[in-house]
Amino acid sequence: MNKLAIIGGSGLYKIDGLEKISEKDISTPWGKPSDKINVFKLDDKEILFLPRHGLNHTISPTHINYRANVDALKQLGATDIISVSAVGSLKDNMKPGDFVLVDQFIDRTFARNKSFFGDGIVAHVSMAKPTSEGLADACESSLKELNMEYHRGGTYLVMEGPQFSTLAESNMYKLWNADIIGMTNMPEAKLAREAEIRYMTVAMVTDYDCWHPNHEHVEVQMIIDTLNKNADNAKNMIKSVIKNFENFIKEDDPANNCLDTAIITDLKKVDNESKKKLKNILNRVLK
Repeated sequence: MNKLAIIGGSGLYKIDGLEKISEKDISTPWGKPSDKINVFKLDDKEILFLPRHGLNHTISPTHINYRANVDALKQLGATDIISVSAVGSLKDNMKPGDFVLVDQFIDRTFARNKSFFGDGIVAHVSMAKPTSEGLADACESSLKELNMEYHRGGTYLVMEGPQFSTLAESNMYKLWNADIIGMTNMPEAKLAREAEIRYMTVAMVTDYDCWHPNHEHVEVQMIIDTLNKNADNAKNMIKSVIKNFENFIKEDDPANNCLDTAIITDLKKVDNESKKKLKNILNRVLK
C-alpha cells in the first residue's frame, strides 16, 4: 500500500482543507523529528505531514534532524515523499512565484549527518537520478490542471546556510549551471533513497538570490511575502497530487528496492545492536 508524506518547508506549516485524524509523536534511533507528524485524510487516503523547520520555524537548516525525520516517516508507512521547499533562482526565466520540479542536486552542505549507514553496516545507494520521475509526473499533472507557472526539471544547489550567498558564490553557482539554490533538500533526498522512499522536490521560487543586477538582494521579508502569496497554490497542488499520485508510480523507480544492490556488508555478520538501530530502514531487507 502506498502512502504519501509531505515535508513542508519555509512558509508551509500546515495544509488547510484536509481532515486531521491524529498527531504522531515519534521517537527514532536518531532522536526526535522536527515536530509531531500530522496524519490527514482525503478521499479515504491517509497522508502524513511534517513541518521541516518545526511548526513555529525554530530549527535552522543545519540543525534539522534529517535522519529522524525520514526514519519517523518510514515508521508511519511512507512510501513517497514530496518536499515543498522555498528556493532562490539562478536563472532569469525562473521567476519568483514559479514552481520548479527538481530532477538534480548539487550538495554543498558540510555540517550534517548524511547517511543512516557507516556504523556497523555500509551501503552505497545510487543517486544518479535523485528524484522520482513518477512523482514528478503526478506533480506536473496537478500544476497543469491548476494552471500554475512551473518548470519541469532543474538542478537545485544545496548550500549549508543559514546565511545567504555572497555575490561571488552566487555567480559561481550560475557558472555551474545550477538553476535554483536552497538550504534543505540535502541530505534529505539521500536519506529518503537509503530508506527506499520515492522522493520529489517541488521548489517554490521566492527571489533571485543576489546575482541579478535588476533585483534587490534577497531578504527574509521578501521570501515571506512571496511564500504567503504562493501558499494557497502549493496547498492546492498538494491536494490534487494526493488524489492522483498512485496513478503515476513507476515499477522501475530507482528508490524501489535499491538496498538490494547497495549493502556491501554481510548482514549475517552484523551485530544485533546495529540491526536494531537500522530496523526501520532495513525492515524489508531483514525480513
